[in-house]
Amino acid sequence: MSEDTVTKEASKPQEGALSLEHLSEQIEEIKGQLQAIASGGQEDKLSLIVFSGDLDKVLASFVIATGATAMGLDVVMFFTFWGTPVLRDKGKSAGGKDVMGKMFGTMLPKGAGGVKLSKMNMGGMGTSMMRSLMKKKNVASLDELMELAAEFGVRIFVCEMSMDLMGFKREEMIDYPGMTYCGVAKFLEEAVESKIQLFI
Repeated sequence: MSEDTVTKEASKPQEGALSLEHLSEQIEEIKGQLQAIASGGQEDKLSLIVFSGDLDKVLASFVIATGATAMGLDVVMFFTFWGTPVLRDKGKSAGGKDVMGKMFGTMLPKGAGGVKLSKMNMGGMGTSMMRSLMKKKNVASLDELMELAAEFGVRIFVCEMSMDLMGFKREEMIDYPGMTYCGVAKFLEEAVESKIQLFI
């Protein structure tokens, strides 16, 4: 091997060294992004997805939401899929629905009073027993918790895609102050700034 060849080989950058250097740069960049998120991106906020329409789970959602506001947190609840029927008003109806919309409207509960327990429902007997026990023990009902949430300023977002799939219309939903109909992107804007995110 000539002296020129040795010089050229020595001057070539080592592929392994370049890859390692590039990897180190990427790691440092990721570290910087994580530090920025940790230091300035999060607020005293709870973002809660209410996916379930079961009585016990919706109760837990509102207990957590009202408790969090009492502790000074800003609270956002995003109702989607089976959680959406909880927000229907039993005293309201909406016309102009297609066959599927009418079927969903009939099969799914209409409002807080129609939801059932996730376990031990026993054909509705378990749910009735639970409601009776809650009243006896002076535990707030779901309707009362929803009223309290409104008083405390808990914000409710409703998934428009879920409403569209199930054939629900805005005119059949409860009157809740500032209730917002939106997509997942709007909720994620809130969630990304929150210290706590929950899925129930």
